Amino acid sequence: MGQPSPARTRSDWWRSAVIYQVYVRSFADGDGDGTGDLAGVRARLPYLAELGVDALWFNPWYLSPMADGGYDVADYRAIDPAFGTLAEAEKLIAEARELGIRTLVDIVPNHVSDQHPWFRAARAAPVGSPERELFHFRPGRGEHGDVPPNDWPSQFAGSAEPVWTRLPDGDWYLHLFTPEQPDLNWAHPAVRQEHEEILRFWFERGVAGVRIDSAALLAKDPELPDFVEGRDPNPFVDRDELHDIYRSWRAVADAYDGVFVGEVWLPDTERFARYLRPDELHTAFNFSFLSCPWDAARLRTSIDETLAEHAPVGAPATWVLCNHDVTRTVTRYGRTDTAFAFATKAFGTPTDLALGTRRARAAALLSLALPGSVYLYQGEELGLPEVELPTASIQDPMYFRSGGTDPGRDGCRVPLPWTAGAPHAGFGGEPWLPQPADWPAYAADRQAEDPGSMLSLYRAALRIRRGEPGFGDGPLNWLPAPDGVLAFARTDGLLCVVNLTARPVAFPPHTRLLLGSGPLDADGLLPQDTAAWLRA
Repeated sequence: MGQPSPARTRSDWWRSAVIYQVYVRSFADGDGDGTGDLAGVRARLPYLAELGVDALWFNPWYLSPMADGGYDVADYRAIDPAFGTLAEAEKLIAEARELGIRTLVDIVPNHVSDQHPWFRAARAAPVGSPERELFHFRPGRGEHGDVPPNDWPSQFAGSAEPVWTRLPDGDWYLHLFTPEQPDLNWAHPAVRQEHEEILRFWFERGVAGVRIDSAALLAKDPELPDFVEGRDPNPFVDRDELHDIYRSWRAVADAYDGVFVGEVWLPDTERFARYLRPDELHTAFNFSFLSCPWDAARLRTSIDETLAEHAPVGAPATWVLCNHDVTRTVTRYGRTDTAFAFATKAFGTPTDLALGTRRARAAALLSLALPGSVYLYQGEELGLPEVELPTASIQDPMYFRSGGTDPGRDGCRVPLPWTAGAPHAGFGGEPWLPQPADWPAYAADRQAEDPGSMLSLYRAALRIRRGEPGFGDGPLNWLPAPDGVLAFARTDGLLCVVNLTARPVAFPPHTRLLLGSGPLDADGLLPQDTAAWLRA
C-alpha cells in the first residue's frame, strides 16, 4: 500500500485519475471538538489508500470566518485553526504522497472574506482611495445614492437579494455571493500578482494541483452595466479577459508540473473548451453529466457532447456524480425527477432510497468506465443519502438568502460515519451538523466487512480500473444495444453495459464478467438499473 503505482507517478496522471473530494469540516474529527480537521484526515489516509484513489481535492482549509463554508478566505497562507496548522497541512501532503496520493487545494479567486486584510483596509479607507481599487466600489444611483450601482443577479440560486452592500460613507461594494464575500477587481495588477504568489506558495509545499472556484466569474465589465438576459458579452461571466489570467497561471503551474481543474458552468460548449486550450487550464468539471437525469438517451448525449467538446483541445473529460453543493446521488436517483438543478431544490421531496442506491451503484461503474478522470465526493463510496436537516440546524447561507425556501447544501455535508458502534458513528465529537439516527448503518467499518456494500463495490471498481490500462483516458466506441441500454467498448477488450430499461438484457459477446453493480438474474441477464464490466 505504501508504493505508488505507475499510474500515480507519470506526469500525465491527471488525465485518468480518480480524485477524492475532501470537505474537511465533515470528513473526520481528530481532536473531538465536532469539526473535521487535518488530524482526522491524516488518521484516515490508510482508508483512502485502500479505497484506491489517486489524489485528494480539499475544499478550502484556509483561515476563514466560515460565512460560506470556507469559501470566504481571510488568509491563503494560514490554515484555519478549526482544521489545524500549516505545519499539519504540510505533513498531510507529504504523508499522502508517500502512499502515492497527490493533493489538490481549492483557490477562490473571485472574492475574499470581508475579514481579509485588503478589505478591512479598504473599508477603513476613504471613498476613492487606492485600497478600494482592489475591489469594485461604486457610488449608488438615484438622487441620494441609495439605489445599488447596477441590477446584477446573485449567484446564489433562489436569492433575490442585491449583490451590492452600502457602507456608512455612501460607497457600495460588489459581492456576487454574500456580503461577506467582496469581489476582487481583477483588472488591478496587484490582484493578479497576489494570486500568482499564492499558487507558488502552495506548489512549493508539495500540492500537485489547484481547483479554481467559480472560474468564469473573475473578470467584470469595467463599466459595470446593468444585466440584460442574452446580451453578449455578459458583464460578469465568461469574459475574454479571463483567458489572459489563466495563461499566466498556467506558466506558474508548468514550473511545478502542477495541474488545474476549473469550476466552469457554461452552456456554450465552444466557449467552455477555450478554457482547456493547451496554455490554459488542464481540466474542468463536467456539470452536464452531474446534472443529467437517469435516462439512457440523455446520458449518452451528455457523454457524446462532453467528449466532442474536449476533443478539439486535446483535454481529458472529467466525470462527477455529486459534490459538496448538490444533492447526494442515491437520493437524487430515487426521485421522480432524477436530474439536478438548484432551482428545483425543495423541502420534503420524496425519494426511494433502495431504487436510488441501485442506480447509484450502476452510475458508479458507468462513470468509472468513461474516458478521462473521475471526481468522487466523500461519502459517495458509502452510499450516503441526502439528509433533510431540521431548519434550526441549517448553516448554509443559500438557505437564508432564499428566505428559507431552498434547503441549502448542508444535507450533503453531514459528517461521515466511520464506526458503527462508536459515539457519533466514529466521526469524533458531537458533529457540527447532526447525523441522522440511521447513520451507523452506513459506517465504513460495517461496509468494509460486507462484500455487497457500496464501499466494497467502489474498492473493487477502483482496483480493476487501476490495473486495466484500457480504462481512464482514451477512446470510447459505442456498441449496438437496445433502446435504454448503454454499451460501449474501451481499449484492451474492456466493455461496459448499463441497463436502464424495465427488463433484463443479454450481454454482448464476452469472455468474462469483471464486475457487476448488482447480481445477474437467474438466466444470467443484466437486470434493470444494473451495470457490468466485461472482458471481450
